[in-house]
Amino acid sequence: MATDPLAPFRWLAVPAGHEDNLFDEIFCVSFLRGLEPAEVLRRFAKPEARQGTPQGLPQGREMSLDEYGHAAFEFGDRYGGALGGGHVGVVQAGDWCVALELFGWEAAMRDTLATLSSDGEVVAVLRHDYANHHVAYALDGETVTSFNPYMPDMRSGCDPDRLNELLREVGLPLKPATGDEDWNDLYATAIARSFHLAARITGIVLTPDILTGPLLVGPVQGT
Repeated sequence: MATDPLAPFRWLAVPAGHEDNLFDEIFCVSFLRGLEPAEVLRRFAKPEARQGTPQGLPQGREMSLDEYGHAAFEFGDRYGGALGGGHVGVVQAGDWCVALELFGWEAAMRDTLATLSSDGEVVAVLRHDYANHHVAYALDGETVTSFNPYMPDMRSGCDPDRLNELLREVGLPLKPATGDEDWNDLYATAIARSFHLAARITGIVLTPDILTGPLLVGPVQGT
């Protein structure tokens, strides 16, 4: 029996409101190589939060996923969702840190991505059911390639074709989808394929256990 290569990632694409959906309809997960969680928080933090704390690091707080979700929901509700969830939760996973932004998208923004990837490597996957999904890969402060996974043929960055072989392998087409069948498949699987791509780059197959805590939580830039 053939195995489904997307099976480990389909939970990240479950519709909002489903009992198996952990992160709702807007979230961003970034993978950052070679950094400690406290340094990840420092890079995410708004400038004011980088000052007045030991070694310039924002004071992170350990939270469960439920506690973090409550804080992010309260922040989003306070500002009508315009500023995202206001927080990021970080956990170490081998040589990488995994950063979760509930109701947020900062890691997918070019300026933030440059800061996060300074002297390092970052993969970011944004699910945003009300706007555009986004995938970005950055090295040493530069976005190498980025794209909407519904339209992976339209890539930008300093070397947009760098990951082409991996895109082919995970089923993100390098040419526009033709016909309803191809488009419907891409529409249904774009998020799972994006996290499959992230796994091929980082070696991390994202599972619920990785992000169910404890998370080191701090503020994000721009809030």
